[in-house]
Amino acid sequence: MAGAKMYEAVGGDWGDIAKDAEELGEEHIVVNLGPVHPSTHGVLRVQCELDGERVNEVRAATGFLHTGIEKNMEFRTWTQGVTFCTRMDYVAPIFQEVAYCQAVEKLLGIEDQIPERAQAIRVLLMELTRISSHIVGIGSGGNELGATTMLTLTFRLREDILRILEDITGLRMNNAFIRPGGVADDMPAGGTDYIRELLPGVRNTISEMQDLTLGNPIFKKRHIDVAVSPLSSLMALGMTGPSIRAAGVPWDLRKTQPNSGYDLYEFDVPVADKSDGFNRIKVKFEECYESIRIIYQVLDQLDKTEGQPYMVADKKIAWPAQLSIASDGQGSTPEHVEHIMTGSMEALIHHFKLVTEGFRVPAGQVYQLIEHPKGTLGVHLVSSGGTRPYRAHFRDPGYNNLQSLAIMGEGGLLADLIIALAAVDPVMGGVDR
Repeated sequence: MAGAKMYEAVGGDWGDIAKDAEELGEEHIVVNLGPVHPSTHGVLRVQCELDGERVNEVRAATGFLHTGIEKNMEFRTWTQGVTFCTRMDYVAPIFQEVAYCQAVEKLLGIEDQIPERAQAIRVLLMELTRISSHIVGIGSGGNELGATTMLTLTFRLREDILRILEDITGLRMNNAFIRPGGVADDMPAGGTDYIRELLPGVRNTISEMQDLTLGNPIFKKRHIDVAVSPLSSLMALGMTGPSIRAAGVPWDLRKTQPNSGYDLYEFDVPVADKSDGFNRIKVKFEECYESIRIIYQVLDQLDKTEGQPYMVADKKIAWPAQLSIASDGQGSTPEHVEHIMTGSMEALIHHFKLVTEGFRVPAGQVYQLIEHPKGTLGVHLVSSGGTRPYRAHFRDPGYNNLQSLAIMGEGGLLADLIIALAAVDPVMGGVDR
């Protein structure tokens, strides 16, 4: 607008701005919103053009994290790439690992050789992580509205999930446990019993959080018909995950394009009739129960396959370490070390070559999809025939879902924009480009 006065609010100057606004007789102002969501602190810039409390325009600016994960993967072996991609969406690290390893296995042409037990362990870890991801999204969203109890319950549940992950992988987060060809280690002794011991507490916490939200009149007023995304806009923007299932579309790759043996398990795909803040959360709660349903089936499967292989048979690909997870952390068993150092020259050569140089992957490219908690996760890998990726690129669902922030927020109140951002549930490690 010609002659319009521009302001840059830096703190401490609100009095001058308010005085000028009063003289102009309008409340039109541009502000930076946040930080709100726990994963957006400092790395997501949400610019809002406000007319009083009404949001006229929303612009989400990403790209402040600068991890360079995809570029770094070009300078590491195919196996080492797992330790990078696991750090993208750090609330759901297992999913990046599985999708990446499945893409590598497709390039190698060994996707049909992955042991049944390895597939079951992958599904177990993914479904445990799916519950954790959904509950962190719901609980942190509640905390942003002042419901601190939601966050304390979230961390109570998440702690049980992390204990299970640590028992299986040796690490609570950024596990780097999935490997091309299978998994790094077998289930620990008594692992399935330990999970069965903790699952009832996980289910009870989910139920408690449901009781605090879905029947709460304040929660319902803040979420019902708030942050709505029409189905047409969801389709146009390529949205996936709970957002599109809340709109009534039962699109879930575990059903439509099953991998990792998901077709062996019985579960349903929850849907609702409108993609608003309330139904998104309702769908996530229901998906958590379906994940528990899958986990119990996987535990039975693991009990039946105890002692079976958990890594592809080809020793030129299989990661050579045979790990022992104990009180002192994680390392190779003494028997394995003795075997490769004193008992078998061939085993020593394989170990040295695989760990230092890595295996070679035939030239080509592949695109692999899996159902991430936040939607469809895609991995595009290009191989030039060497021991490391020529290119690696991830389609993180949070990045695509953030496109809908303007549709959900514009025309509504500033307070409702908090709910819109929580509904998207972005993790900026995944969104980062």
